[in-house]
Amino acid sequence: MDKALDISLVIPLLNEKESLIPLYHWILEVFEKENYTYELIFIDDGSIDGSWDVISELYSKDKRVKGIRFIKNFGKSQALHAGFEFAKGDFIVTLDADLQDSPEEIPKLIETLKNNDFDMVSGWKKKRYDSFLFKNLPSKLFNWAARRASGIQLHDFNCGLKAYRKAVIKNIDVYGEMHRYIPVLAAHEGFKNIGEQIVKHQARKFGKTKFGADRFFKGFLDLITLWFINHFGKRPMHFFGLWGSLMLLFGLVFIFYLGIDKLYLNVNARLISERPEFFLALTFMILGSQFFIAGFLGEIFLRTKKSNKRYIVRNQVNK
Repeated sequence: MDKALDISLVIPLLNEKESLIPLYHWILEVFEKENYTYELIFIDDGSIDGSWDVISELYSKDKRVKGIRFIKNFGKSQALHAGFEFAKGDFIVTLDADLQDSPEEIPKLIETLKNNDFDMVSGWKKKRYDSFLFKNLPSKLFNWAARRASGIQLHDFNCGLKAYRKAVIKNIDVYGEMHRYIPVLAAHEGFKNIGEQIVKHQARKFGKTKFGADRFFKGFLDLITLWFINHFGKRPMHFFGLWGSLMLLFGLVFIFYLGIDKLYLNVNARLISERPEFFLALTFMILGSQFFIAGFLGEIFLRTKKSNKRYIVRNQVNK
């Protein structure tokens, strides 16, 4: 009987042709010293620089190399999702293909995962070789906001170097741009035993970063979305119904006040439709109704939604 596969390395990439062969040899050098069976899963997220040709060449020489090629760029979250679906190892490690994540950290992450009975271990790039103003400072602010919103005390949510137990990645859905918040997604599914370990960060050797400054703005928006989904995603009516009820209540209070005032207190006062309280009541009633409709639509959507494929694979090497 074949030995079970220990580790799946999931490596998303976009236009990293120059880095792939050095990364491959670096991984081999590390695992020559370890007693682990492993596979390398490269997910080409629509590269146009010949990255897929390099992956195909590596596959032809080493069947531990697997490859998935998207028909176009669908984003890192979709690439990770595809890699997670394909991974067969008992432990799954993610790392970026730009040589800034050190494969030498992988055995340490696995040992930390096993020895402490963690569900996952997230890397922490405590010392970074990036621009302080454009990457390090925004990253610190982003991680502070993520800790406050999620309650998960990690220093570096966005570190690409992470290790998971197989059960974790098979039970989370990495969608949209949520790759930054995989620890939050895991905790939401019940995998709350999350550890952290300091890892080395390398200076980029080839090419340039694929992420602009707008990623932090998008990250904050995703964080708000994730907070809402975690709190109300399974019962949207609990959120929309609460606010809708409050607004309808305020609207009814204004209507009741206007009616009593016109009928009994100020009979000769101006018309109800000419008073500002009337427009406040109307606004509250309309908004309250809309919130209720949003809640109902959300509940209906949850009961009828189907799992749709969010990416298209052009080629695959995995025999």
